[in-house]
Amino acid sequence: MNKIVLIISIATIISCKSITAPATSERNIEEVISFKGQQVTGLSISDQGRMFVNFPRWRKAVENSVVEIDKNGISHAFPNENWNSWEIGVTPKDSIFIGVQSVIVSNDELYVLDTRNALFKGVIDNPRVFVFDLKTDTLKRTYIFEDDSFHKDSYINDLRIDKKKEKAYFTDSGHAGLVVLDLVDGTTKRVLNDHYSTLTEKDHLIIDGDSWNNTVHSDGIALDTENDLLYYHALTGYSLYAVPTEILINGKEEAIQKKVKFIKKTPAPDGMLFDTKGNLYFADLEQQKIMKLNISSGKMNTFAEGEKIKWADSFSIYKNSLYYTNSRINETTGPIKNMEFSINKISLD
Repeated sequence: MNKIVLIISIATIISCKSITAPATSERNIEEVISFKGQQVTGLSISDQGRMFVNFPRWRKAVENSVVEIDKNGISHAFPNENWNSWEIGVTPKDSIFIGVQSVIVSNDELYVLDTRNALFKGVIDNPRVFVFDLKTDTLKRTYIFEDDSFHKDSYINDLRIDKKKEKAYFTDSGHAGLVVLDLVDGTTKRVLNDHYSTLTEKDHLIIDGDSWNNTVHSDGIALDTENDLLYYHALTGYSLYAVPTEILINGKEEAIQKKVKFIKKTPAPDGMLFDTKGNLYFADLEQQKIMKLNISSGKMNTFAEGEKIKWADSFSIYKNSLYYTNSRINETTGPIKNMEFSINKISLD
């Protein structure tokens, strides 16, 4: 089995380097794990502390699509080697990962979002969500996107699980839109296709003085379960939107569009995540920060900033710490075999 040996920054763990956030707040950013030559995007930690990450197939040298990190800092192909054994050009199979973009743990289940779009060359097989029972580490169910819920140039990017309503919600960053999956009957519905709220606003971002030329549509997504609202944001854009989940589920397209609400102008983010207090965390990609937005008050401030934030992509909260992936997407202009991609954490206190 190919194991990715994780480089644990002992010096950082023993003596964390502080970075200063605006106002009076100082926060320690601790590097937990790093991966050499393997670009990590997705991250999710279970209530039991099991950490799962994924590596998208944006290039050929992907060793594993999904891994679990054990307590010794070693990654293991999840659920096994065979699921991670696909090679470019080989005919896709049902029980194999092609291009995993996100992983989410919910109620002792791991949801693995497979774009089925390798190297951004187009969808070669209907996008899928594989659900694994974490009590047995076995496949529990596979959801396959229906033909009318994605496009050939779709890149189904991120997801949130709504156990209350038995639904899952997805962003499509390749072809602007959202998708709603019924977790009971397995049907999928595409909404807000090429709607202004899901479309990119820019064709580039400016990071460290350099232009990152790209257009990425609806990307970040976050679920407010208390108020039953789904928040979403284009990556190359500065507008945060929300829509009630009830209308997403039961409404027709025209009704859904009427219920879309502009929330606030924000920095350009990637992934987003709510804590239990109604705070929304997301990156400011252009300034290499992590932002904190209190939805109730509308107050937004810098939660953390500094050189240890390099395109914060996905977030997970465990034991009162915010974990995030450093995906360094703007820096990957050539070979990445000598680059380090890390998972860091910050206390929420």
